[in-house]
Amino acid sequence: MKTLTVKIKYFFLLCLITVGIASIVWNCTSASAETSAMPDEVDYNFHIRPILSDRCFKCHGPDANKREANLRLDTPEGAFAALKDNPKAHAIVAGNPDMSEVFLRITSKDSTQLMPPVESNLKLTQHEIDLIEKWIKQGAKYKAHWAFIEPKKTNVPKADEDWVVNEIDNFVYAKMRDKGLKPNDEADKEQLLKRVSLDLTGLPPTLEMQERFLKDTSPNAYEKVVDELLKNKHYGEKMATYWLDVARYADSHGYQDDGLRTMWPWRDWVIHAYNDNYPYSKFLSWQLAGDLLPNPDGSGKPSKEMLLATGFNRNHKITQEGGVIDEEYRVEYVTDRTNTFGKSFLSLTFECAKCHDHKYDPISQKDYYSTFAFFNQVPEKGLFGTIDASYADPPNMAITDADVKSLLKFINKKDTAKVMVMVMKDTSKVRTTYVLNRGNYDAHGDSVTYGLPKSILKFDTTRYGKGRLGLVKWLLDNKNPLTSRVYVNRLWTQFFGRGIVKTLGDFGMQGELPSHPELLDWLAVDFREKGWNVKRLVKQIVMSATYRQSSVITDRHLKTDPDNIFLARASRIRLPAENVRDYVLSSSGILNDEIGGPSIKPYQPKGLWEVATSGRGSLSRYVQDHESDLYRRGMYVFIKRTVPPPTMLIFDASNRDQCEVQRVRTNTPLQALVMMNDPQMIEGSRVLAENLTLEKGSIEEKLEKAFRKVLCRMPKDKEMAVIKQYFENEANLLKKDPKRAERLLNLGEYKHETVKDKASAAALMQTIQLLYNMEEAIMRV
Repeated sequence: MKTLTVKIKYFFLLCLITVGIASIVWNCTSASAETSAMPDEVDYNFHIRPILSDRCFKCHGPDANKREANLRLDTPEGAFAALKDNPKAHAIVAGNPDMSEVFLRITSKDSTQLMPPVESNLKLTQHEIDLIEKWIKQGAKYKAHWAFIEPKKTNVPKADEDWVVNEIDNFVYAKMRDKGLKPNDEADKEQLLKRVSLDLTGLPPTLEMQERFLKDTSPNAYEKVVDELLKNKHYGEKMATYWLDVARYADSHGYQDDGLRTMWPWRDWVIHAYNDNYPYSKFLSWQLAGDLLPNPDGSGKPSKEMLLATGFNRNHKITQEGGVIDEEYRVEYVTDRTNTFGKSFLSLTFECAKCHDHKYDPISQKDYYSTFAFFNQVPEKGLFGTIDASYADPPNMAITDADVKSLLKFINKKDTAKVMVMVMKDTSKVRTTYVLNRGNYDAHGDSVTYGLPKSILKFDTTRYGKGRLGLVKWLLDNKNPLTSRVYVNRLWTQFFGRGIVKTLGDFGMQGELPSHPELLDWLAVDFREKGWNVKRLVKQIVMSATYRQSSVITDRHLKTDPDNIFLARASRIRLPAENVRDYVLSSSGILNDEIGGPSIKPYQPKGLWEVATSGRGSLSRYVQDHESDLYRRGMYVFIKRTVPPPTMLIFDASNRDQCEVQRVRTNTPLQALVMMNDPQMIEGSRVLAENLTLEKGSIEEKLEKAFRKVLCRMPKDKEMAVIKQYFENEANLLKKDPKRAERLLNLGEYKHETVKDKASAAALMQTIQLLYNMEEAIMRV
């Protein structure tokens, strides 16, 4: 007993020492962060604005309604002006901190004078105070927000010529070198093939592809694979999946009744546009104003394909509930289109200016409603039809068999009935747009006309014209600082897991600063100069040495750059929700790889939709599909907004309620439970096991083949020993329990093969399921 007491005492002493050491390390880390190196020249955008935006702009920023002391610090005019209550004093006096009230207040010892106020719970560190002091001494030079300055190509930095493949690497290497980092070696061929195949198609490489690539020793072997994948029909599906989040695509209208809608032909168009490599300028133009553009064939009227593309702006939620106020919901629809425009093409939080001037960004409430005017001309109602008779509220277009045979060959239409799709159209008479006081639909303020924030680029109607066509021309103007930057950054994120600007949906003052600003600008200009060519940019990224690095993490990485901001290694990224499903279906050999068509309803828990329904309409009950439709890709799974697919949500898919440009990433036990228990996951293991059982060869050969199909690489000897032992243990148990083996092999609707040794087949099924539950299976490494 005495010995146990002594041990407990030593244990608690050890804990206290550990906590003490941790505290010292924390304090040292905090101190070092606060006393980080002072730059030779303090830059307003990268050093000062983030401080002011966080601590000052709420009370002294763009929002006139919240501004205090009549002091505005986000503009030089406001900062250098004489103070209202003391005309002899100025907030900032360039070159003289001791005469600058801002500096005096942030360094004041008097708590009643200190800024930010004590009650705000905001503080400036000593390092931040020193930065502001040095900036004022150097002349307090204001600049437009970095994202509102037209991007320019800078000189490509010099770098290690043995490592560099293209210009991306020069910029990345220069930043790495500044941080004391070196690039990782190139990933091995198996890992690299799996990575690029998943990134470009969302599917794992086949065994045939693996064999071919491993045998190809030519210098351009990797480039040949990249070109092959870019031509693959599944490339368009992978690229389209991200855009469906942006466009808030779903198969139901939303709100309580949540009735069926038929927007899937628009989804088919997005896949087609990516596969045919439509320039981003065309992709953008057709979706925003395809109904207003002349047909390239010279007919003058837009083609049906151009009209279909405008479905982008009709993907928002629509109510079908009786008793709603028409105008209230019509305004909601226009609001959604306005917010979506701001986030999807400009990465700005326009929605913050709906009820008042934006508190941080130079977007006034008038700017918001001037943008609103572009989308306020649709001849629509807040309520149209009923839950059963309104699959596509007008304005809409019909797609017939004749259209599919001639103009719209990319649409996977499965029956002879015409399909109705919502599209954009403007009223013949311009609808007056008003500033809505406090955002209320019926509180009309001043009337406004077409316009956009001057801080980005002045909208000149004599230059661009009016309406959405003018909006498109404004977006594609060479002087627009955001359009190309935003898309390049979003595309970059797909391949590196993090944007050059981390906040994909916010390039404003509350967003993150770019980690590689010169690279972002170089790519943005290059993308525009090369004709907005998406496939070219994708190839440029995946061909870079930066992309090809191994994902091995060293102590140096963890100490200097744990978040891999400076790209001295490849990032490990879990597959998107849709591709988790695709991975199992494809590697097990049960994937139905047809492109496009209506959404499908796979296995789901009983009563899934019944628990959240008004009881009306065709979507009141979940009716599962069967046969080949059960095995289609994840992007085709039916999305009912009020009850999104649960397994997709567990893997962080969007519920498509609104525009989403960046999914959260979580790791929860529920994800493991999906991989272990979802019928589709188990069924894939069963089918692959049955097919391997029927093949000739030893169990070692079958286990190796399963390993390569699931993990896309050759197993190591130790790994083979482990899975073989697991297989043998399971086989012995199942031989003693033949009924359990029978139950396992009866799972799923996919064709059941007749196997003699059911215990062995079921054991192989369990072993394959074990492989699918390895972290490596659903990680892009």
